Amino acid sequence: MAEQSKVTFIITRQDGPDAAPYEETFEVPYRQNMNVISALMEIRKNPVNSKGEQTTPVMWDMNCLEEVCGACSMVINGTARQSCAALVDQLEQPIRLEPMSTFPIVRDLIVDRERMFDALKQVKAWIPIDGTYDLGPGPRMPENKRQWAYELSKCMTCGVCLEACPNVNDSSNFIGPAAISQARLFNAHPTGEMNASERLNGLMEDGGIDGCGNSQNCVQVCPKGIPLTTSIAAMNRATNIQAFKNFFGSDTAL
Repeated sequence: MAEQSKVTFIITRQDGPDAAPYEETFEVPYRQNMNVISALMEIRKNPVNSKGEQTTPVMWDMNCLEEVCGACSMVINGTARQSCAALVDQLEQPIRLEPMSTFPIVRDLIVDRERMFDALKQVKAWIPIDGTYDLGPGPRMPENKRQWAYELSKCMTCGVCLEACPNVNDSSNFIGPAAISQARLFNAHPTGEMNASERLNGLMEDGGIDGCGNSQNCVQVCPKGIPLTTSIAAMNRATNIQAFKNFFGSDTAL
């Protein structure tokens, strides 16, 4: 790669949500240790394709540029991943960039990940705390639980796990593995567990955890190495117990 003077990118583009997709090829001057984002920035500075034709700058999402925000997800050489962490030296040429197909296209490589955030609403992936006054320190979490809960908290809603999941598609309203794992995270919190039943009932709604086909693609592609399948298994057990409680009534009911 170091001997090459240019890097070739074949980018799937789309001028708008209702426009037809098309491919456009670009050649970018090679620099050692460059990532896909830096290459896209070069194209933006001088939007001329490989035919020498002036074109529009390629549109994509980005924010932190250090694999934390999850905004720059795209399909690179057939695999959904973060473009800020994708080094050109480690990619086969020509490098193909495509938008994630699971989400509606906004333009070019930008997609609308609203379905992910709707899924978080469905499972109430937050801790409702009255912040109008000082509540003091919260209850402590046991260290062994804190360690695995911290791994779940690394989720950056990048959408890569939904892109890899065969059960997340236009014909399904499955919420996907990220929301399931986040429900487990907040149910494990000493304060969040007070609303655990609400999250479990959210997981049992239409499009919930029963839509998982156990393909395990999600855990293989997660850029943060989150144990998503472990969370799905744990939430499967928890929702089954909750279903019995809903049917027979809680043993703590007055």
